[in-house]
Amino acid sequence: MRLLFPIALLALAALPAARAQDRDFLTPDEIQQVRDTQEPNARLLLYVKFARMRIEYLNHLLGEQKPGRSVLIHDTLEDYSNIIESIDTVADDALKRKVDIAPGIKLVADAEKEMIAALEKVAAKPPPDYSRYEFVLTTALDTTRDSADLSTEDLGKRSEEVAAEEARDKKERESVLTPGELKKKQAAEAEAKKHPPRKAPTLLKPGEKPATE
Repeated sequence: MRLLFPIALLALAALPAARAQDRDFLTPDEIQQVRDTQEPNARLLLYVKFARMRIEYLNHLLGEQKPGRSVLIHDTLEDYSNIIESIDTVADDALKRKVDIAPGIKLVADAEKEMIAALEKVAAKPPPDYSRYEFVLTTALDTTRDSADLSTEDLGKRSEEVAAEEARDKKERESVLTPGELKKKQAAEAEAKKHPPRKAPTLLKPGEKPATE
């Protein structure tokens, strides 16, 4: 099998080596790329790229019969699930801010169909060490299917659901505040609406949108 991201896959191979509780699901380079990518559509595509790399690395591991591979497969699937959840988080946050993510979501939906098929292929023909990572594979499939359902949902409807959930969360948070704390919070929010933060300067021409790839 030809590896599309050989250098990146070497980085992935080193990532699960430290099995500490604070092990991050992204490599240091990937974390920096996320920090450098603020536009939601571009960030969605970045996470899709990372998820595809995990699928590719998974297939690479499954093609090898080497000691300890089940640990690497387990961690790769776990990291993959976290990446898919990050896609949903980015999308929901963008919808809260009324950002148009239709271009990014379309590509996410297409990619998730492919990744579901790849994971189902593994589950359909379980390898000998399957029991050691069966749970995380099932979790990865469920997570991707749930995300795919969201990605194919009407964005208007999803925006309403996100707004309703945010309103419920806000009400719950405010319910534990004292009357004085609530008054201060409401005053701060009112002040923020009067003086919204200034937009960052841009070199884009009027009507021109940031690149999403």
